[in-house]
Amino acid sequence: MTAHTTHATGVELVDYDDAVVRFDPVIGIEVHVELGTRTKMFDSAEQVFGAEPNTAVTPVSLGLPGALPVVNGTAVEYALRIGLALNCQIAETCRFARKNYFYPDVPKNFQTSQYDEPIAFEGHLDVELQDGTIFRVEIERAHLEEDAGKNTHVGGVTGRIHGAEYSLVDYNRAGIPLVEIVTKPITGAGARAPEVASAYVRSLRDIFRTLGVSQARMERGNVRADVNLSLRPTPESPLGTRTETKNVNSFRSVERAVRYEVSRQAAILASGGTVVQETRHWHEDTGITTPGRVKSDAEDYRYFPEPDLVPIAPSREWVEAIRASLPEMPAARRARLQQDWDYSDLEMRDVVNAGAIELVEATIAAGSTPAAARKWWMGELARTAKTTDVELEQLPITPAQVGELQALVDAGRINDKLARQVLEGVLAGQGSPEEVLVARGLEVVSDDGVLLAAVDEALAAQPDVAAKVRGGNLGPVGAIIGAVMKATRGQADAARVRELVLERITQS
Repeated sequence: MTAHTTHATGVELVDYDDAVVRFDPVIGIEVHVELGTRTKMFDSAEQVFGAEPNTAVTPVSLGLPGALPVVNGTAVEYALRIGLALNCQIAETCRFARKNYFYPDVPKNFQTSQYDEPIAFEGHLDVELQDGTIFRVEIERAHLEEDAGKNTHVGGVTGRIHGAEYSLVDYNRAGIPLVEIVTKPITGAGARAPEVASAYVRSLRDIFRTLGVSQARMERGNVRADVNLSLRPTPESPLGTRTETKNVNSFRSVERAVRYEVSRQAAILASGGTVVQETRHWHEDTGITTPGRVKSDAEDYRYFPEPDLVPIAPSREWVEAIRASLPEMPAARRARLQQDWDYSDLEMRDVVNAGAIELVEATIAAGSTPAAARKWWMGELARTAKTTDVELEQLPITPAQVGELQALVDAGRINDKLARQVLEGVLAGQGSPEEVLVARGLEVVSDDGVLLAAVDEALAAQPDVAAKVRGGNLGPVGAIIGAVMKATRGQADAARVRELVLERITQS
């Protein structure tokens, strides 16, 4: 018996666990990465994030008659770097094509892309899942193309074109160079399909940053994923009808979108219905997908070779020079750092899964030990990130500040308990660790005179405890230490307090 539920929107869903028992999910992911070149793919307009609308444009990016494109050589090099990092074969020659469709954000009425002759093809990427399992994702192609402009639909309640009063178009993004990476159908993931999809996109993001080809900031749309999903009765069955959820721009959303589509499609198939091949929109707020348009096939775009651009023929010498210059890839780097930091497999996996490698590395560079850096990022800061539902790197604290916090602990100016209070102040925007420590008066009490006065007061208040300790029973000494710590608001060094307590008792 398959369990069905109805979402608040009225869409019938099958419980995810039941769905993956009854059906075999197959995913495919198309990742678009904006290349961090100074200018656009085919013209000299500069890439400027957040510029006034329609100011970073030229006749080419506006599609004006007679304006001719010129290929951006740096973009080609970046595409080669990506292809090599993904273990792809590099084409000896490739060319651009016109992908014809009408939409206001495409001023030429076609997108200049690569169709049957991509610059890189037949690659793979080994992805590490949360439990350390390695899953290989086969890559069909990586090709160069240009981005479209950006539409803003004004009016209505959805922010989409349907129901809007009018639309505005900003062509600043039109013509920005993209590499699109297309997987082959990803099979064999089973119930872990959402995790595989998310881990794959995260791995790509890390590679883009390592290669230096993009800022790869998903919140800015530098990296966008289109997630294809279909279900079939068994792993031996033909592929089912797929949907394509467009422009998913966070790792968590990739995972949620796959889970939702599995449950939605399973409900349709279980009731004898037919899945429609279509694009779908992801809604971050409600965690659902909604229909977009019926999905076009390649022939609908009337691809034909771009007559204004010559083919690209990267020499083998150039390709091998780029291969030799590639930096250490993230997987190899993780293995090296784990050894350098002396982390166990579980400790390193936790750091990786939290997306904290760069944060921990920067904290160590700021003077912290590997153990202390991991303690803060995977302890208090990880709990704060989870509570506030943000990524670790989005917390309002820098690795340098975490290093400064640990330096205060190492210097004996604060203990771990006080350090947590300092951390709280930094996260609240009250300044650096030093500034918070001073403002809140949290420094450890190191004046023996002050501590001795507190010890004498505690001993006088608990004479029976003092007598037991004099008799050789050290167990109750904790009660005296606790009283001193309370009197000093936790700002005493407990080890020093213990020494002073034992000195006082043996002297009396």
